[in-house]
Amino acid sequence: MGTVTPFPSPRGVPTQIGFERIELTRILDLYGRMVSAGLWRDYAIELGQDAAIFAAFRRAAERPEFRIEKRPALRNRQGMWALVNEAGVVLKRGHELGPVLAPVERRLMKLVD
Repeated sequence: MGTVTPFPSPRGVPTQIGFERIELTRILDLYGRMVSAGLWRDYAIELGQDAAIFAAFRRAAERPEFRIEKRPALRNRQGMWALVNEAGVVLKRGHELGPVLAPVERRLMKLVD
C-alpha cells in the first residue's frame, strides 16, 4: 500500500485527541461485559480536536445511553474524564478513568443468595 504522510501540526499541538491503548482496552472490556449482559448492542467512537468520545447504544437507532468523554483541556480543572448520560447530564467527572466508569460497572453487579 501507499505511504501515509500526516499533515504538519502547528508547534507540536495534536490535531486530534484519541484514546491510549490502556484506556481503550478498559472501555472495550466494560463494553464487552455490557453486551454479554444484554444491555448494550452498538458503539461509536468520535475523535475530534478537543475531545475523544466513546458512545454506547442500547440500539443502533437511538441516542447513546452513555458517553465516555476524554477532554485533555480539563485535565488541570475538573478532570479530563466524564461520564454523560442519554440526556446530556454529566454523571461523573474525574482525573482517573476507573472511578468515572464505576457507576456503569455497578449495573453489572448482581446479588447472590
